[in-house]
Order: sequence, then structure tokens, then C-alpha cells
Amino acid sequence: MMSTIDLHVHSNYSDGIHPPADLVKMAAERGLVAIAIADHDTVDGIDEALIAGARLGVEVVPAVELSAEHGRYRDMHILGYHLDHRDPRLVDMLAEFRINREIRGRAIVDKINQRLADGRKPLLSYDEVLNLAEGAVGRPHIGRMLIERGYARNMEDAFRRYLIPCNVPKRYIPAGDAITEIRRAGGVAVLAHPITVSDDRQVLRGIVSELVALGLDGIEVFNNMCYKDDMLFLEFLCRESGLLMTGGSDFHGFEDDVEIGSGRGGLAVSHRLAEAVKNLAESRRITPPGSRT
Repeated sequence: MMSTIDLHVHSNYSDGIHPPADLVKMAAERGLVAIAIADHDTVDGIDEALIAGARLGVEVVPAVELSAEHGRYRDMHILGYHLDHRDPRLVDMLAEFRINREIRGRAIVDKINQRLADGRKPLLSYDEVLNLAEGAVGRPHIGRMLIERGYARNMEDAFRRYLIPCNVPKRYIPAGDAITEIRRAGGVAVLAHPITVSDDRQVLRGIVSELVALGLDGIEVFNNMCYKDDMLFLEFLCRESGLLMTGGSDFHGFEDDVEIGSGRGGLAVSHRLAEAVKNLAESRRITPPGSRT
């Protein structure tokens, strides 16, 4: 029987709804051997997950998901695996991102409150939104508050009626800088759900080639944002470019059709992919600086 993993899980330290320890428990109950807590622009939940993983026998991969841009492409997500999540430079950079996330979150709530005031409805409290987020505030935290107040039926309705119309642009890091920082902190850089960058395969092929030149290590081949034939294309792209393959559910906890470790349609990711990522990270740690790899 294949040992399975999930290398893309979000906790309540970013835009998920479950604490890291609960995610590890859920992974153990589903028989997963490894998960990656890959929160947006924060590593604050990793230590909690590591403690739970040691207790429950689930390997926890320290990870992060950075919001990046490359040329005209915005909101490109770069995953970093096996990085030193206590690295001071990384922590300082993410702290700055967190400040910008909070500024954005307050601006979104302000715009939503203008809508609510026009409809003579009670306003949202940003402090209450903060209480839902252990770390970086995300739009799903605001969505949960809208649902709790009865302003939206579910998360999809909250996005459609409020969060998309009242959106405020994110701050993005250049993709090359994101990749460089992940690798500097000892990590492996992987492009998350590539089809969301472009569904034109020739365009995506060109983007991946440019990212490889910037140091990209892998592609999230197995993900919930694409169909089986897309995954086959992404596998081909990995082989063609000499990239690692990874996969994950992108589980947040509020989706109706996504489960940790399986995602939509019974998505299953082999543990051997996680081993390949770990081996690359370890090989870089034991290779002296300036040596050829």
C-alpha cells in the first residue's frame, strides 16, 4: 500500500481554520505519513505542528507559501520546503509581510463596512477578525466573520458578495527574490498550483523556464486546481526541466469538497515525492558553499 502525504496545508496562522496541532491529528487519523504546514507568508505555526507530529508519528515538513509576481503575472505562489523557519532574516521578512497583510485586512474591512452601512447593517469589528487569526490575517478570516454575522451563507457567498468586490491588492515579492530567499534559508522552492498562473500550456512552459533560470526546484504537479490531463502535462514539464514533483490538497478547512490528504476526486500523493524534496534539501546542507551540485 502506498504511503501518502499532503505537502500543502494551511492552518489558522494564515487563512486556514484549524490549529496546526489539529491538522497533524487529522493527518494521523487519515493515515498520512507526512504533511507540510505551508501558511501564507508566515512560519508561526510550524513549531506547534512539529511538537504534535513528534507525538503522533507524523513527519511535519517546515514550509511557507510566498505571494510573488513575475513580469505581468501577479499572485504567483512559491512554496518553500525544509527551510530553517527560525532563520532571523526570513523571520524579519515575514514580519514585514504580516504588517502589510494587516494593513490590507483593515482596508478590506473598511470597504465592507461602507457597504454594510449603506444597507443599514451592523458593522464588522476588525478586532474580532484578528481573534480568528493566530497569525497573518487573510480574507477567509473576514469571510468567517461575515458568515457568523449572517451576511453570507458560506465562504463562496462571502467572496462573491463582499470579499471580491471589496478586495484590496496584495503586496507581492518578485518571484526571483522569493526563490532566492527560500534557498538561502536552506529550503527547496516549488511553484504552487501552476495552472492558476496560466492555463495556456505554452505560456506556462515559458514561465517555468524563466523560473528555473532563477533557481526554481520543483512544481506542484498534483493539486486541486487542475484536471488529470493538466497533471500529466505538469509531469512532462518536470521531466523536461529536471524539476522535482510535489503535491498537496491546499486544504484550508472551509471547503466543502477538499479533505486533507486527498483533496478533490481522491487525490493521493506518494511519500516518495516528499523524500526527494528532503534529499535535495539535505544534499545542499552538506555540500560546501561554492561546490558544484
